[in-house]
Amino acid sequence: MAVRDARPVPAILSRPARLSAVVAGALALTLVASPTPLALGGGARTPASDPWVAPVAGDLVVLRPFLPPDQDWLAGHRGVDLGASPGSAVVAPHAGVVTFAGTVVDRGVVVVLHDDGLRTSLEPVAGSVVPGTRVARGEVVGTLESGPDGGGGAAAGHCVPASCLHWGVRRGERYLDPLALLAPREPIVLLPLR
Repeated sequence: MAVRDARPVPAILSRPARLSAVVAGALALTLVASPTPLALGGGARTPASDPWVAPVAGDLVVLRPFLPPDQDWLAGHRGVDLGASPGSAVVAPHAGVVTFAGTVVDRGVVVVLHDDGLRTSLEPVAGSVVPGTRVARGEVVGTLESGPDGGGGAAAGHCVPASCLHWGVRRGERYLDPLALLAPREPIVLLPLR
């Protein structure tokens, strides 16, 4: 009885089979490495099916956009500042549970842990909720505070002399652009140059 060599025999794939394997591998890598949820059907969240709402009513006025730092430890603007008047209602941008409502340094802060694992911080807000409260998307969580000079956010040196709400969103310790979570407000129309 002859003993066969125990080394595996290399598989020889045809060119179409190799191409299919490469495409399948690239797709699998894209799905695993994607930093955002992909809509694959069945319960994956998409802006169209489960939109977030702005935490303040009216026209969305961005006084200062999200400016992520090049490195986590560098300066940046880890949220957006939305124009609003002191006393304006502030709402939960998405369903979740309030994890903090209180004062941080010199301003009120409300934090909501959303059902999708993202965490929203809203400031300066006089919270009308307590930690542990379950909130629905669009439910009032407090009112925009005014700073010592009467402008919202002035207590933190934010948006002076205007009044604003600072809205931050994090996935774990990574900050995200909150505006990217909102459903488009109107279609983008490209017009020809004249």
